[in-house]
Amino acid sequence: MPSPMESYRRYLDPRVLDKLGRLELKARTAVEGFMAGLHRSPHRGVSVEFAEHREYVPGDDLRHLDWRIFGRTDRFYIKRYEEETNLTLSLVLDASESMSYAGPGQVSKFRYGAMVAATLAYLVLKNRDAAALALTDVGVEQWVPPATKPSHLLAITRAIDKAELVRRTDPGLVLKELSAKLPPRSVVAVISDLFAAPDRILAGVRELRTRRQDVIVFHVLDRDEIEFPFDRMTRFEGLEGLAPLVADAKALRLAYLRAFEAHQELIRKGCLRHGVDFQVLPTDTPLDVALTSYLSLRAKRGARR
Repeated sequence: MPSPMESYRRYLDPRVLDKLGRLELKARTAVEGFMAGLHRSPHRGVSVEFAEHREYVPGDDLRHLDWRIFGRTDRFYIKRYEEETNLTLSLVLDASESMSYAGPGQVSKFRYGAMVAATLAYLVLKNRDAAALALTDVGVEQWVPPATKPSHLLAITRAIDKAELVRRTDPGLVLKELSAKLPPRSVVAVISDLFAAPDRILAGVRELRTRRQDVIVFHVLDRDEIEFPFDRMTRFEGLEGLAPLVADAKALRLAYLRAFEAHQELIRKGCLRHGVDFQVLPTDTPLDVALTSYLSLRAKRGARR
């Protein structure tokens, strides 16, 4: 297991954080716009007035359990206070086998997605809001409950370190399972290569939206998957249970690109139909460029309810 500093450095590039720090100075609304939709204001208040209840999830502070409700219902509920009604960002990171792919000279999709997750968590925690993490394949393999303290970032990066990337993914099942865990009216960022049937993916997205979650889908892809640059007999290694395939890549290229673009368009249109942000993140795009572009766009549009 890497040391705490190694975990930070693996997923948080100081150069990216430095550029994002400058982003806060040059275009502060881009960062605040990412978080403001679920806030009473872009900044944390000082009131501790009772606001609402929510169902208990493992990791919550037991001091806030409402024992009177437990006595009546035999179920655990947490008291939420005014200062706790700010943003909760729940990061859903695909840890299936296909995320291990990396083209020549590139980081893997999982590593890139992990850096996206860690960087967004850093921004949220820096603003004293809550971040949570789910690592997923056919189910939720690891769940780091929401917390606001800065040291929570270490819990998130250490959980990422434990990912094994050996199984298939089932986004529909995963997002349905998660919908019962997540705090109400939070922001949910799904980070995945989306290599699954579009109807399954969109069913999971729809489940989150019916629970009033503000959903963002980050489609993480290697440039090889976007452009299919292969032009000779090539052996393609199977992932997620598929057998290896030897084929004339040049002859397959047009059919592959049509199928890939159709798959992506189905998901993009489905996300639009459900009021969900959809953002493509190629792994060769510098992370600060990708996030600055998206955060600025979100600031202009505002959060979805």
